Amino acid sequence: MKLIENWRQAWRFVSVQAMAVAIALQGVWLNLPDDLRVHVPDRIAASVTAGLLILGLIGRLFQQRGAHGTTLR
Repeated sequence: MKLIENWRQAWRFVSVQAMAVAIALQGVWLNLPDDLRVHVPDRIAASVTAGLLILGLIGRLFQQRGAHGTTLR
């Protein structure tokens, strides 16, 4: 396996951002007290996470532009 050329700019990718938010969401969900978690159905948290991961996969398919107009791959 080999890193992509512009790996230092990966944080700008929609795919990386979506997956980071999905990880953060799951971390928050797992650390919520049970009395708060009962107000949100499990399927909602799972659906939002799945949606973010799908967005990440879709974002990975498209070329994205960096801050200076250069194409990120």
